[in-house]
Amino acid sequence: MDCLYIVVPAYNESENIKNLVDDWYPVVERHDGKGRSRLVVINDGSKDNTYEILEELAKERPLLHPLTKPNGGHGPTVLYGYRYALQQGADYIFQTDSDGQTNPDEFEAFWSERKNYDAVFGNRTVRGDGNDRAFVEKTLCRILKHYFGVTIPDSNAPFRLMTAAYLREYLPKMPEDYNLPNVMLTTFGIYYHRKVRFIPITFKPRQGGTNSINVKKITKIGWQALKDFKAIRRKM
Repeated sequence: MDCLYIVVPAYNESENIKNLVDDWYPVVERHDGKGRSRLVVINDGSKDNTYEILEELAKERPLLHPLTKPNGGHGPTVLYGYRYALQQGADYIFQTDSDGQTNPDEFEAFWSERKNYDAVFGNRTVRGDGNDRAFVEKTLCRILKHYFGVTIPDSNAPFRLMTAAYLREYLPKMPEDYNLPNVMLTTFGIYYHRKVRFIPITFKPRQGGTNSINVKKITKIGWQALKDFKAIRRKM
């Protein structure tokens, strides 16, 4: 049976984390390959009790595996989770976020395509997180078109299923603690003509807590991203 690792970064998500586990733990149970599949939630140096809640929840959920690390940001934490999943022998790695914006009921459409594609990416055709975030994503896709010549409907959706082989090939092409790994993982798939598919997903407003990424941080990440895109493109 296939071994599935669901990777979820979490930062100050004490209001959402139990619902996250309640939503996604049944998915791992349903697709547990000989006791090897895991729901891996990585606490990214939260200042609240996110990790303590996870440890308590894990006592009665053997497939829930909480990890904790110093704060490094969403992108580096996602990379940390991907590398961990590969080290543990995952066959397929799925990534989502901990803020309750994605719908676990939509996972099965992705899982059913796992043998047909190297990666299946979510496409947030309707954004519940506001027009500003949708504008940022559209701008990002235009920038990717300029730098890499790729046409992508949604580059950064936190709802993606990838094979272990896909991740092993493309993770080394990015800096160790890269801020936008999902963006480049999507871009590589299109640029190198891999078998990838985009499936529309719903995307709800944040279900609780405060988003740690504000306009100032988005601007800072954006300027750094332009430099990183140039450096990555030169190596391709």
